[in-house]
Amino acid sequence: MFQTIDHIPLWAVFMITTLILFTAAEIGFHLGKWRKQRSKDEEKGQTGALMGAALAMLAFLLAFTFGMAGSKQDARKKLVLEEANAIGTAYLRAQILPEPYSSKIKGLLQEYVDVRLKGAQSIKSIDQLKQAIARSEELHNELWALSVSLAKENSGSIFAGLFVDSLNKVIDLHSKRITAGIRNRIPMSIGITLYFVAILTMTLIGYQAGLTGIRTLVARFALILAFASVMLLITELDRPGKTIIKVSQQAMIDLQASMDKARH
Repeated sequence: MFQTIDHIPLWAVFMITTLILFTAAEIGFHLGKWRKQRSKDEEKGQTGALMGAALAMLAFLLAFTFGMAGSKQDARKKLVLEEANAIGTAYLRAQILPEPYSSKIKGLLQEYVDVRLKGAQSIKSIDQLKQAIARSEELHNELWALSVSLAKENSGSIFAGLFVDSLNKVIDLHSKRITAGIRNRIPMSIGITLYFVAILTMTLIGYQAGLTGIRTLVARFALILAFASVMLLITELDRPGKTIIKVSQQAMIDLQASMDKARH
């Protein structure tokens, strides 16, 4: 579920991307100077056209990849609201269940909300995220075991059936959030292609500068920083355990507050 890049800090992703592209541009520049010294007939216009085509292809790939990452962010926001509503419904239906099931189930649902919020807001590492997911699934098992006992003891109860239905939705939404947040990632092949095209583009830009003898370091560095910044955003949107762009958990926070109020 987790890719190698997830273990690399965002600042390191930015610095590595900048260094790789700057090195590619410098290699291209020295190749252009070398080519210019050995062939006076090198067509600068043709190289410029190829550079423009490469820039257009790079822009397309960036827009395509950023669109994929942005759509994942929207899906995550929607699932937070759906999960909060499902847990809230299960909690309300648990209130009309017989004791001791009602109290036990409400306590587990309250802990479940706490675990989900902690997993979304306070996770500092992949290992902590794995622990939060594991605890969520343990709570699923405990809730389901209580539901099975409840159903056996009250086989004809409409309320028990309604609660089991709402608990199913809670478990299903957990799977959807795991899929949207962790399993549904931008394919590694797309990332590799994006970097490959970016390296070729920067090499062509440097090569063109070497042919013309005009070394625009400021403009080139600005372009590299722009690309590195976009790659930083794509990486942040795609990886679990975000540090910069977080999905709002306000729906879960409101649910937690209402549960605490009902408990007291």
